[in-house]
Amino acid sequence: MQKLGVEDTIFRSKSSITVRGKLLDLRIPKVMGIVNITPDSFYQGSTVNSQDALRERVNDMLLSGADILDVGGYSSRPGADDISIQVEIDRISPAIELISKEHPEVVISIDTFRSEVAEEALKLGAGIINDISGFQQDARLPMIAAKYNAPYILMHMCGTPQTMADLTSYENIFAEMAGYFSAKMELLRNEGVKDTILDPGFGFAKTLEDNHRLLHHLDCFHFLGAPILAGVSRKSMIYKKLNITPEESLNGTTVLNTVGLMKGASILRVHDVKAAKEAVRLMEGVD
Repeated sequence: MQKLGVEDTIFRSKSSITVRGKLLDLRIPKVMGIVNITPDSFYQGSTVNSQDALRERVNDMLLSGADILDVGGYSSRPGADDISIQVEIDRISPAIELISKEHPEVVISIDTFRSEVAEEALKLGAGIINDISGFQQDARLPMIAAKYNAPYILMHMCGTPQTMADLTSYENIFAEMAGYFSAKMELLRNEGVKDTILDPGFGFAKTLEDNHRLLHHLDCFHFLGAPILAGVSRKSMIYKKLNITPEESLNGTTVLNTVGLMKGASILRVHDVKAAKEAVRLMEGVD
């Protein structure tokens, strides 16, 4: 069967970003594999607690086709414990060093809302900043992104991981999020950040109903002109809706990832790379 060109696919994004001096084409959506260097995750299957476990997880993800590895050392699950900046740096540094040394071609994202952690990660080989707080917790993050010419993932969240469960009231969630993204994108541009990616923040200060409405109307945010990241992997919007556990949520994740792709997501952030890559490949032929 003849392979369809990018312009013939359902994917709406025609954009690209520059990571460490190289162009990353997002016209065909990319899969970001989650690498949690923390013992405190809502899905224990995603955590690694040794160099050998890290090496095995990274190799498995890359063999499955991961385009980006997202390394994080601070748990953002609701009610998660706070940790110091130094503990976070001590967690992520050996992981980024190992990945950069053994897989120098791999795009690494640092999942943090702290500028000190982000800068250390970028020095060690990371190329993207993934900030769940939208620089509300640390106003220096845009400056660090601009300094290292790093794409910035701008997520929507109210409050902090410790308080967000109580901050789920919106008059019009789409209007409020659009205003939030628009204002912060302008600030990022003024700071000198060249590439911004939008993340609606599924599960962060949103009700179950909000999460599903946002996903099914994800295309409402395309007018902002930035690639969109969808991170629904094994989240409560799946397992609470189906009355199952995170460990049982792979099938639901694949279903919602497919919805995200149909709505124009450019990046899928996932625990299970193989399933996500298969969804992307199967959606390539849909017009």
